[in-house]
Amino acid sequence: MAIIELEGIQIDVDEDGFIQDPDRWNEAVALAIAKTEEVPELTEDHWKVINYLRDYYQKFGIAPMIRKLCKETGFQLKYIYELFPSGPAKGACKIAGLPKPTGCV
Repeated sequence: MAIIELEGIQIDVDEDGFIQDPDRWNEAVALAIAKTEEVPELTEDHWKVINYLRDYYQKFGIAPMIRKLCKETGFQLKYIYELFPSGPAKGACKIAGLPKPTGCV
């Protein structure tokens, strides 16, 4: 496990940069991670996805399936990829401070 420093906060991450302790996440960390994922700013639509992912993770202990993410946010998959160029599993979950989803390459 590696330790990175984002916005003055040291955070344990796995080899792919996913936060290991979701409780260490906050909005400043999300903004810092977003910059590493080619997302220069977080809009209201970004936050809608991020907050949905965090809420789902807190309830069920895993990231939602992509189909459920699209249905619940009302966003088409193509648009989610526009928001998060590295994808909903890699980019969005990483920015949301979730551990690496199972099946994420």
